[in-house]
Amino acid sequence: MTSSAPAADPTTRVELRPRYEGSNICTWIGFKHVNYLVEEAVYDHARQHGFPPGELFERYGLGVDLTDLDTKILTALHIDDVVTATVRRLPAQDDGLRLGVELTVERSGETVKAVAAKVTLHLRSDPRGHAVAEPPAELAALTVDRLGAGGAPVPLEPGADPLEQLTAGRNAFGWAWRMPYFYCHFTERVQMSGYLRQMEEVVDLFLADRGVSIKTLLDEQDWIPVVPHSRITVLDEALMEETLYTVYTVESVFKRLTYTARMDAYVLRDGVLVPTATGRITHGWAVIENRRDWSLVDFDDRLTDALTGKAGRALGRGRV
Repeated sequence: MTSSAPAADPTTRVELRPRYEGSNICTWIGFKHVNYLVEEAVYDHARQHGFPPGELFERYGLGVDLTDLDTKILTALHIDDVVTATVRRLPAQDDGLRLGVELTVERSGETVKAVAAKVTLHLRSDPRGHAVAEPPAELAALTVDRLGAGGAPVPLEPGADPLEQLTAGRNAFGWAWRMPYFYCHFTERVQMSGYLRQMEEVVDLFLADRGVSIKTLLDEQDWIPVVPHSRITVLDEALMEETLYTVYTVESVFKRLTYTARMDAYVLRDGVLVPTATGRITHGWAVIENRRDWSLVDFDDRLTDALTGKAGRALGRGRV
């Protein structure tokens, strides 16, 4: 990773490479690792402006948290790409620092815009231990005692299973999983990258539950899912070893070209389901043409019926 632009410049640039882990099908980089590049560009932006995330935590007791991540993928990235990330400050809305991130890549001698993202960042004061020094006054507006603007809590009905209640009567799939330490940061809070992992996995589980798993369509039709847009917003804090109830609800299918689904995550506290994150992801499907290229395809009846809940799956019954 190499950086450019002096700290006094409000715009920063950094060169990044996708991680090898994100090259899952041929050499294309999945949406989660595209978002990881956006995250790294934001952390580098903080460093170039004199606020390294490690020092903010160790000296001032402030954890850098991404609380909103809205990413549009315009061009597929490949494993050997050198990506240039440009980060600019955006006009403030409510609280937090808003940043625009653009990822570009070279294609046939030309610079191509591959990703456009908007990010909101907060500094979370940490209650463990004591800060070495008081943080600079300019950071006060970004500092919060708890992450998230909050969402509407859902009282759990007596004797009800959380996932059955949350998915009942909806074209939805539910998944419950204990949050491991490696989805967390700053000791115990689930971080944005943890929710990206949740979004990636719940899509995989949903498609398998509907009989159109990624492996099935790959083997039978050379089809793979592609993601043009994803967004995740943190609403509250989920903690290490809490059970996260993740609900994936199909909202719309557009002209057999794309479908958009909503992800909602909850934790159960004192008989109430507390929303901790919400997001949306848009998928299309593409046929693999060769080891480098793919092209978008229209959904066939099998895929359309699976997405809309017409393939023999009762609404609200899918769960893990």
